[in-house]
Amino acid sequence: MSASSRTGYITQRYDLMVLKKKSHPKFIVPNYGTKRRRRLKDRWRVQRGLDNKKRRKKAFMGAEPTIGYRNPERIRHRLSNGNYGVIVHNREELEGVLKNPNITDFDIIIARGVGSRKRAEISESAVRNGVRIRNG
Repeated sequence: MSASSRTGYITQRYDLMVLKKKSHPKFIVPNYGTKRRRRLKDRWRVQRGLDNKKRRKKAFMGAEPTIGYRNPERIRHRLSNGNYGVIVHNREELEGVLKNPNITDFDIIIARGVGSRKRAEISESAVRNGVRIRNG
């Protein structure tokens, strides 16, 4: 196998692997289980207590977000099919997306607050222009 064909193979292989994002643990705020406190939602906030075990990075408390969990720049903000997702609320926003010359790199996501009439208009014009809709 020649060197040039080998590098082409590696590039193709990387392009196939590039859509797989890294997995990471759930980053949650620990709830200490007292009945006096209300149940904390599963979200992340930096721990600031002086004696906080999570801030002191005790392993049994779980992981904290660090820069090492970040995905490569080529696949950051991409959907599972490799395209970027754009949230659209109305037809004007859709027309702004359609002006982009690289329209094949984008998938439309219709916002959840859009009603059925506007949703039908947006999906009709997107199909007319050949744009893929994720939730249409």
